Amino acid sequence: MKANYKIGITLFILGVIGVLSLLTVSINLDLPKEVQNTISPTTLKLLILVNPAILLVVAILFGTTLYQKVDFSVPTIANLLHIEKSEITFIEQVKYGIGLGIITGVLTTLMGIIFKSSIPKEFIEMGEKIKLTSFARFTYGGFTEEILMRFGFMTLVVWIVFKITKKLENQVYWIGIILATLLFAVGHLPAVYTAVQNPTFDLIIYIIIGNSIAGVFFGWLYWKKGLEAAFIAHIFAHMVMLLAERFLIS
Repeated sequence: MKANYKIGITLFILGVIGVLSLLTVSINLDLPKEVQNTISPTTLKLLILVNPAILLVVAILFGTTLYQKVDFSVPTIANLLHIEKSEITFIEQVKYGIGLGIITGVLTTLMGIIFKSSIPKEFIEMGEKIKLTSFARFTYGGFTEEILMRFGFMTLVVWIVFKITKKLENQVYWIGIILATLLFAVGHLPAVYTAVQNPTFDLIIYIIIGNSIAGVFFGWLYWKKGLEAAFIAHIFAHMVMLLAERFLIS
């Protein structure tokens, strides 16, 4: 229990860094004048932090309680905290994380290029109103989203399926990977419908597939190489996409 407490506190600190990084994001939404007169831009940013902060706490509570019960690991952090010595080395995590992170970034970029003509102007304009900084991409994406989707949700799903089937087989892990991936992808659709009144089938497919590529790779890394490998892959995927935005897409 004390070991899980240490893991939870460490992941909470990393996750909070990601949540606070949202303060660096530039948000230029067309809010009603009544709202603009009531809520300052600073207050709006602070309100945006509330939801992910609550989800972060919930994810860490589920994750720290269940991750060892389904053979997931946080090997590097556990080693640094002198909790346990894992067979998975940090070098191995870096190798797999960078490799799959680059592949994820390339595939996601290709998806953007392929579907570029299918993306409505309204959706592009909405993206231009919310400017994510590199710091927010690396920390919120790399740490917070992985703690939420992999350590929290994927761990919970795998544990539930394990309790139902009484077997901890590969299929159980793949169910967790796929459900966590689909939840993350479908979670982007409300923003799509907010920006575009009648989104096309192509746009919906682009959103779902584009956001599913990362989930499959990162979920596999969490399963096979530990949570830190998923952190690394997520960060490197964003590095590739940032380079692509600068030199290819723009």
